[in-house]
Amino acid sequence: MLAEIITIGDEILIGQIVDTNSAWIARELNLIGIRVKQISSVSDDRAHILKALGEARERADIILITGGLGPTKDDITKKTLAEYFNVGMVENQEALENVDRIFKKYNRPLLEVNRLQAQVPANCEVIPNLNGTAPGMWFAHEGKIFVSMPGVPFEMMYMMESQVLPKLKASFKLPFIVHQTILTVGEGESFLAERIADIEDALPPHIKLAYLPKLGQVRLRLSGYGDNEAALHQDVQLWTNNFVERIGNVVVALEDIPLEKAILNKMAARGLTLSAAESCTGGYISHLITQHPGSSEVFFGGAVSYSYELKESLLGVNNETLWQYGAVSQETVIEMVEGALFNFKSDYAMAVTGVAGPGGGSEDKPVGTVWIAVAKAGKTVSKKFTFGSKRLQNIERTAIAAFGMLNTLLSEVEN
Repeated sequence: MLAEIITIGDEILIGQIVDTNSAWIARELNLIGIRVKQISSVSDDRAHILKALGEARERADIILITGGLGPTKDDITKKTLAEYFNVGMVENQEALENVDRIFKKYNRPLLEVNRLQAQVPANCEVIPNLNGTAPGMWFAHEGKIFVSMPGVPFEMMYMMESQVLPKLKASFKLPFIVHQTILTVGEGESFLAERIADIEDALPPHIKLAYLPKLGQVRLRLSGYGDNEAALHQDVQLWTNNFVERIGNVVVALEDIPLEKAILNKMAARGLTLSAAESCTGGYISHLITQHPGSSEVFFGGAVSYSYELKESLLGVNNETLWQYGAVSQETVIEMVEGALFNFKSDYAMAVTGVAGPGGGSEDKPVGTVWIAVAKAGKTVSKKFTFGSKRLQNIERTAIAAFGMLNTLLSEVEN
């Protein structure tokens, strides 16, 4: 069963707002066995909307539309839908009562422009909007389902969850879709693909593998499609195990969560603690960690030490080391991480120092040069990285690489 999502509104096309509705709808449809064929954004233009509807029905069985249902003249979705289905407009009593109820609740007069929101195409089944004045509309037309919903996210989400999704499930015999994510770090997409090529080639037709790379991380997503949910779960788990057995050294988690959250979960489960010493990332690593509830169970904190003086006073880096080798060096990053481990009394520590850019580089230490170290009692590991010239990307890559090295050190205990 294929669906298409159409979002209507000039504000999306000029970048005034971000279309979060489509991503949310696609996830929810996928959970009930409906695959999204295409997502389109169109302007508040009659001809453009009509063309999008006509093209969508050729590609999909279900067309979900959001936006353009407000009370103002630029919201033309309802009238355009009526034209598309060649029907007139009628006043829906239930929708009118809902509009009247909302205006009475806020002690506001019901204007004629608001009353018009109860006008709907004659061939639709009205979907009540319990959170706003614009009703949703369900159309069954020549074997296709069209659903029009408000563009306001919380109104659309409530309507989808409480009415549209249950109605879709009741209207169609839908297959089951089972997803399993394998989160990896520290190995590029092409290298991973080469390592698991024979396993991927052996996948049965009802299980697909997707590679989702992002700055030093790759999410492998296994998707199984079928009518027997229990058997599907077993099949996906079997093939997941095959992949993990092959690439276990770079696997962080078997769920679709942020890398740092996966590290936190792993450490929390083992009762381990962590501290950080940051220079070139300026607290970004600590930010990634502390944005997650419960991070204090693992993360003690750390130091953002740009200057030589703070590296010495907070982390115990030797003055001689800094002046002989410089702040961006293996010697300095090792003393930083070991100083964090000792001074902050954590089980594990991570440290980074480098030239984030765009200035500050030299011939032997160009922009993008970063040293990273991770440590636990009795073992310290350090590594040099050479990233690019873009400051923000260098900061993000540094954080990801540091978490990757920490994951490897944690995995040694597991193995």
